[in-house]
Amino acid sequence: MRTKIVVIGLACILCLGIRTVSATTLTLPPEADGVVGEVQLVIAKFEDTLSDIGRRYGIGYEEMISANPGVDPWLPGAGTRITIPTQYVLPDADRDGIVINLPEHRLYYFLPTAKGKPAQVVTYPISVGKMDWTTPLGVTKIVDKRKHPSWNPPESVRAEHEADGNPLPKVVPPGPDNPLGDYAMRLGIPGGAYLIHGTNKPIAVGMPVTHGCIRMFPEDIEEFFALVPVNTRVRIMHQPLKIGWSGNTLYMEAHTAFEGQEESEASSLTNITRMLVAATRERPANIDWALAEQIFKKATGVPEIMLGTGAQTTAQSRAENR
Repeated sequence: MRTKIVVIGLACILCLGIRTVSATTLTLPPEADGVVGEVQLVIAKFEDTLSDIGRRYGIGYEEMISANPGVDPWLPGAGTRITIPTQYVLPDADRDGIVINLPEHRLYYFLPTAKGKPAQVVTYPISVGKMDWTTPLGVTKIVDKRKHPSWNPPESVRAEHEADGNPLPKVVPPGPDNPLGDYAMRLGIPGGAYLIHGTNKPIAVGMPVTHGCIRMFPEDIEEFFALVPVNTRVRIMHQPLKIGWSGNTLYMEAHTAFEGQEESEASSLTNITRMLVAATRERPANIDWALAEQIFKKATGVPEIMLGTGAQTTAQSRAENR
């Protein structure tokens, strides 16, 4: 089975100025499978940046950079084929509530299933905590929701801004200068005011740039805010390597681990072996172990086919569909 590649005329999307719905809302496969979406290809225009293209498809900055190695992020060039990584191996977590995978810079919300309707997941790109301001791991919940919130920056954040010559007031009112944007949802994490919120600087969505909060595109947080009730469960995890089945095809998706969370190469390879053995315990497969190591080292964030003899990687399949 080959990975499906959807080729889209970017000029049409540019003219309409819209995001494709399929980029965020996806039908869930059976519990035994764990791959959703399809990789897409677009052709860049002269004025495009990777950030511009990614935002149209619900993809953040780091995801676009990783999926398009060697492409200039600020001037890809007219006619350049751009990979849109809109296929995902689901994180190894319960399909319940909100799941945030930090190295993936991505949030998954498993929608409540209505009777007679297929189960669905909505997924969004996010910014997460930067070095020394990491987003805490663990299980929590949404404890409060605010529209047009004021921002009360913590003293530590005010001190950082003061040192940079950019002092902050004790309270930043709602409006275009508020970095929380128009919507904020507070997490029940002890010891800090951790939020899922919008932004007045959308170009940074998809990067590790926050003080521990989860930041979303303005259009995403508006939709998400309306979908998610208070008390929704939230699991925050660090899972740079994901493995999942789609029918008879096994996929691996690798991201760069966050600083301080890295394993040695030997430990990482041991972990890959453990995960692949577990994934093939009930579905025997001929694993290409050299390919597994290659995928881990490249860490493009694009799911790759992991079967051995006769199998093709996603990149190979993509090349044949050009």
